[in-house]
Amino acid sequence: MATTTKTKSFEKAIRVFRDHGGLLSSTEAMREGIHPRDLYAMRDAKVLDQLSRGLYRLSDMPSMENPTFVTVARRVPEGVLCLISALAYHEMTTQIPHEVYLAVKMGARTPKLDYPPIRVFHFSGKAFTEGVETRKVDGVSFKVYSREKTLADCFKYRNVVGMDTALEALRNYWKSKWKKTDELTKFAKICRVDNVMGPYLEAIQG
Repeated sequence: MATTTKTKSFEKAIRVFRDHGGLLSSTEAMREGIHPRDLYAMRDAKVLDQLSRGLYRLSDMPSMENPTFVTVARRVPEGVLCLISALAYHEMTTQIPHEVYLAVKMGARTPKLDYPPIRVFHFSGKAFTEGVETRKVDGVSFKVYSREKTLADCFKYRNVVGMDTALEALRNYWKSKWKKTDELTKFAKICRVDNVMGPYLEAIQG
């Protein structure tokens, strides 16, 4: 009888997960009537994969394109991918980030994740709100700064990302079909690095 009950509860939980694209947080699962005991049992039975603390996905779902971005987007929905992570997403750098660079609003609580490793930056005003794009990966929406905003951020935080990385990204951007000079100038002013970026832009254009 116990086995039958367990099987039925698993079947119900699996249906709920499939109705939500195969991915649920523990809070969402409980809201849908799934008992924490069943979540842990399904994890132990390899029915669910635990992506991060409190985030589960059906194990028979197709492989994820970018589980790191999905996990961060679900665990820190108010965060915005920035700096090297944004450069990598936009294919503007050869750097491979070993942690997720994430911007949150100044004054907000600094998020802590067991996985993946994140590096948090607190942005304020327009430096936080402007240039945010919403993209989707593996069916999950996440936020990332635009190419132009990311370049301005990299020059602002050049001591963090390295000037070589910022210049490489600028050169890649300038040679690309994405180039929008007015947008780049706009974000350089918002991030207060127009004087810093100016000479490098002149050199590239010349």
